[in-house]
Amino acid sequence: MVPEPFFQQALKQSFPDFLRTLSETAYGPDLVGDTLADVDRAVSNHLARNVRDLPSLVSGNMRELVQLPLLRADLVNLKAILRGKLSGKSPDEIKAGLLGGTLKETVLNAMLQAPDAPSVAQVLQVPGHPLAKALRSAVASNSEPLALEVALDREFFAATFEKAKKLRLSHITAYFALEVDTTNLATAFKLQALGATNLNPDSYFVSGGKRLSRAVFSRIAAGDLAAMDALNGTPLAPAAGARTLGELERAVRGVLLAKAGKGTTDSLGSGLVLDYIQKKLWEASRIRLLARRAYFNLPADAVAKEVA
Repeated sequence: MVPEPFFQQALKQSFPDFLRTLSETAYGPDLVGDTLADVDRAVSNHLARNVRDLPSLVSGNMRELVQLPLLRADLVNLKAILRGKLSGKSPDEIKAGLLGGTLKETVLNAMLQAPDAPSVAQVLQVPGHPLAKALRSAVASNSEPLALEVALDREFFAATFEKAKKLRLSHITAYFALEVDTTNLATAFKLQALGATNLNPDSYFVSGGKRLSRAVFSRIAAGDLAAMDALNGTPLAPAAGARTLGELERAVRGVLLAKAGKGTTDSLGSGLVLDYIQKKLWEASRIRLLARRAYFNLPADAVAKEVA
């Protein structure tokens, strides 16, 4: 792991100084060149070697366990690709924010080059991947963007809980149940921002969480932010004061990292693997963000909250 002082130091560095400091970390062997694209490539290569290849190092139940957080990264990547295409971003712009998942570079690049969601669904023809069939079904039903994302969420979490139950991994089940709650919170904030009174909030709710009820979800989606008080006294309490999607995402990020970190007490168990992968993905996101701050010479306070 990159030591924490690196991130505080990088908030104030020029791009050349950032490159020099990054070259002295574990990402140094992958940093070849002095451009922003070189930083992105170094992060991707580092993740591929240290995170994406983890399933190949183990077998049996442990391999299935290691794949779960990587499949979660696939879900995040797929959403980012679909959103990027909707907003008109270039493939390079979208790729800069992708995490290390199970999908091979060739598949990711093909999805990045695909012109639209149906084309992405055709590319994602990966046997056994829980998101492949879900994406094709959602596209075929002409789901609007948020409904399409919720359909992917449902398929991912259903497959995850089924595997965790089979492997008898209570800690992993508890972690992903919390992820369902945070996903539902984010969806409620998005529905609220859309202000679409003709949408049925209940159809956007993902089952499997333990801390956010369907009733509270519907209230938040309808704009009743007083309902956030229901999170007090739960692991989601840090998010109770959030009033924007950005504030919510920062709060739940800390909640999830803390939850994953509790698994490190078992040095040979599933919790340690989950914590390592989550921290490496978060580390990679911070490095990419700090690289952009330095490259475009943005003030430190422009990204300070996002790397805290």
